[in-house]
Amino acid sequence: MFRLPQRGGITVVRQLVSRAASLSLILKFVGQVFPMVNRELAGWREHAGRQACPQLAEQALASIRDKRFHCQGGSIYSLYEGVSTPDFIRLVVALQTISDYLDNLCDRAGISDEAAFRQLHLAMTAALDPGAPLQDYYRHYPFHDDGGYLAALVRTCQQETAKLPAYPVVKPYVLRLAGLYSELQTYKHLDPTVREAKMHAWVACHLGAYPGITGWEFAAATGSTLGMFMLCAAAANPRLTAAQAQRFDAAYFPWISGLHILLDYFIDAAEDRAHGDLNFVAYYRSDAEITQRLTLFLREALARAAALPAHPFTETVIYGLVAMYLSDPKTEAPRERAIKQALLAAAGPYARFVHWLCRLLRRSKIL
Repeated sequence: MFRLPQRGGITVVRQLVSRAASLSLILKFVGQVFPMVNRELAGWREHAGRQACPQLAEQALASIRDKRFHCQGGSIYSLYEGVSTPDFIRLVVALQTISDYLDNLCDRAGISDEAAFRQLHLAMTAALDPGAPLQDYYRHYPFHDDGGYLAALVRTCQQETAKLPAYPVVKPYVLRLAGLYSELQTYKHLDPTVREAKMHAWVACHLGAYPGITGWEFAAATGSTLGMFMLCAAAANPRLTAAQAQRFDAAYFPWISGLHILLDYFIDAAEDRAHGDLNFVAYYRSDAEITQRLTLFLREALARAAALPAHPFTETVIYGLVAMYLSDPKTEAPRERAIKQALLAAAGPYARFVHWLCRLLRRSKIL
């Protein structure tokens, strides 16, 4: 008679089932979600080029053209259990497009004004607060006429979050993350002569609650939108409790979110050095320290994911982050390659498989 394996064998079976579910999720993500994201972005591209002044239209269109993969990546949460995939893709694309558009306005238009940056980013918090009134987000910015583009993005987010039955449960956590994100974007784009001092003062107000990480690691974690997406996806469950929402928040911030942005800065480190741009990974003293700290964030992220509801989903997100960023061609330089290999070894064989899959998708121009 066939008998199920005991103890260690059961663990192996569970891992196999989990990996099969993860692979199915990835295939659905690429095959079904990516085309839906592209269609949603096409609608916003049309809106961005309509009736806006040339300066704002240029930045809106550039953010969609150059940062599409942000919307693609965030839309993995549209496959979370109980979520309406089309509605959630609409939310992710609108919110991530706000983020990317504002980043361009702060970074590429030759502006360095703290009041302007802070006012622009009121759109991020308003987008996640259903019923919040629209404001003049361009009040301190030199260009104003966007043809209603930013307001339409904000209203779309408000409409979609209002549909989530447990959104009142997650709203305090989501707004806190959006507020931290907005503060980071306000300070990181300031003139280099004042930027570091401003960021030091800001981080010092928060760091005491997060022992074990540095100020620059905290700042990096605030730059991720993934925690906002996860909490919104969890809010599709009408039975979500405040305790569960808190566990999602603690898993993502600072660990999963920090891993996300540190990987992003890692692949851009050489480019940022050449242009003199702010890069949080540049604050590490050696390649060994980069490897050690990113490995710590990876392990802490996986440990906290294991305690979450539907934890295989979050593990897939983490492995996907590692694979997606480390499959970037910029990691093929000798210095980056050595760090990449160490991180993939720490992540394990399944992460290496997903990394191979991401490389294949890049060669096929899907990523």
